[in-house]
Amino acid sequence: MEKSVIVVGVDDSEISYHALEWTLEHLFPPAIQNTPFNLVVVHAKPQAVMAVTLAGPGAADVIPYVDRDLKAIAGRVVEKAKQMCSAHSVNDAILEVEEGDARNILCEAVEKHRASMLVVGSHGYGAIKRAVLGSVSDYCAHHAHCTVTIVKKPSKTKH
Repeated sequence: MEKSVIVVGVDDSEISYHALEWTLEHLFPPAIQNTPFNLVVVHAKPQAVMAVTLAGPGAADVIPYVDRDLKAIAGRVVEKAKQMCSAHSVNDAILEVEEGDARNILCEAVEKHRASMLVVGSHGYGAIKRAVLGSVSDYCAHHAHCTVTIVKKPSKTKH
């Protein structure tokens, strides 16, 4: 029997690490030695050109530096994800870094790995910020060809 694949999208945010932690705690519990899932953790590294597009004249000069920084961030994200997986005894997770827009990268990863679930964090943007920046979780919920779980970080206040 082939295991189902779960893809988790991570970036360098507390929100995405919380989504990975939620996935590890709920779908890879230590009590189950042979979980029915394979885990794929995906980080979408922005393209340096896109990151400096709004900078104006002279921006081309900084592209190599921005790219270096984006690669360093990607390395940190993958290392932290690897440590989180190891802490939950998930040592066979696949960790990928793909360059491009996170919305497209995550939907493509779902297709590539024939995932049955995609897990993403929710930044909880308001309507205006979401309209300007675009919501990765909203896009994936509408375009990914699998179940999409959007993990929200619990508020610190109890009701």
